[in-house]
Formats: sequence, C-alpha cells, structure tokens
Amino acid sequence: MPDSAPQQLLHLVIGGELVDLEHNTFKNLDDVEIVGLYPNYATAHAAWRAKAQSTVDNAQMRYFIVHLHRLLDPGQEPKPAR
Repeated sequence: MPDSAPQQLLHLVIGGELVDLEHNTFKNLDDVEIVGLYPNYATAHAAWRAKAQSTVDNAQMRYFIVHLHRLLDPGQEPKPAR
C-alpha cells in the first residue's frame, strides 16, 4: 500500500439474539444482522453503540465488533497514526 493511502483497519459489526448470556452462540443464524463494514474502530464503535442502545430492552440481544483487519493479515501490526 502506498504511504499516501489512508490505512484501513476494517471492522465488521454484527449482532443477534443469543441462546444464553454465558456464551456467544446466536439463537438463529438466519436472523444475525450485519450492521456494516467500517474503515476504522471509531466508526465501528459508534455503529455498535447505536445498535446496542436501540435493543436495550432485549437482554439476549448482543452486537459485536469483529476486527477483520486481524483476520485478513494476522501478522501485520497496525501503523501508528500520523
């Protein structure tokens, strides 16, 4: 990646209803919601917070941030922000 290109640390926000609160096992995979794909943690966190707060009445509903950049290149350390 050229040095002039902005660094992308891709994050995925997903969520759904869990079987129980002790495990991260979704009750129904067909109902898992893909909230979105985000270029950095800050925007992913904002989306996660909005979805989590909108479902506060359902204790079984959980949303997660998946660090896709770690899965795509697990040996790569993020560059420090300039």
